[in-house]
Amino acid sequence: MTARHWRRIRMTAAAALAVVLGLLVMLALAGFPGFQSEATQRERREEMVQTQIAARGIKDRAVLAAVRKVPRHRFVPQLLQSRAYDDGPLPIGAGQTISQPFIVAWMTELIQPKPGMRVLEIGTGSGYQAAVLAECVGEVDTIEVIPELGHRAEAVLRELGYRNIQVRVGDGYGGWPERAPFDAILLTAAPPRDVPKPLLDQLKIGGKLVAPVGRDVQHLVRITRTETGWKREVLDLVRFVPMTGKAQDDR
Repeated sequence: MTARHWRRIRMTAAAALAVVLGLLVMLALAGFPGFQSEATQRERREEMVQTQIAARGIKDRAVLAAVRKVPRHRFVPQLLQSRAYDDGPLPIGAGQTISQPFIVAWMTELIQPKPGMRVLEIGTGSGYQAAVLAECVGEVDTIEVIPELGHRAEAVLRELGYRNIQVRVGDGYGGWPERAPFDAILLTAAPPRDVPKPLLDQLKIGGKLVAPVGRDVQHLVRITRTETGWKREVLDLVRFVPMTGKAQDDR
């Protein structure tokens, strides 16, 4: 092969490389998720807190600090990371979603989180709600019925350095008796009729349980355990994925 041919090959390769680099730059400027810097994500997170969470009435300082700190984009599929701080839920695979940022903050505030509390979460999903809880309380135990989601969430949580979160793969209907009682319990999937009795039984006196309940029409409820029973508050209409497993037998 002549020197002229080699020069042509090198020029063609250089031109192809220039095209690829140009496309990468265009994607970066367009906000392709893989190219958004941590500084950009922090700015978007702060905007989310100001416009979606604080503006809607969330006042708990620990909750606001948590949603400012937790990198929500790490908990969604890479191709959706540019939408991680949008005002709505996002798919995370296996027919499940990561909840709207405001809902995560609101449900966290409703349990009145304090340092030292132990909280049980039913429905780990992406792991984002567990991370927000972990910034506000002492320990978080979380159960996920779908193995691929549970293992993925656990891996992300470990990468981010959370050592106060324990993840279990299994049906959350029966709670986590070995770790009970809990200061608070939070469900991120809706049982069709009512909160499973084993979860209520694992709540401490004075503890709070927050859950969506219902099939076609869902209500967010907060249940406080008292010395004599349970006090129930119906808060608002919501839309969550259904609680699967044994909960589906409660018809």
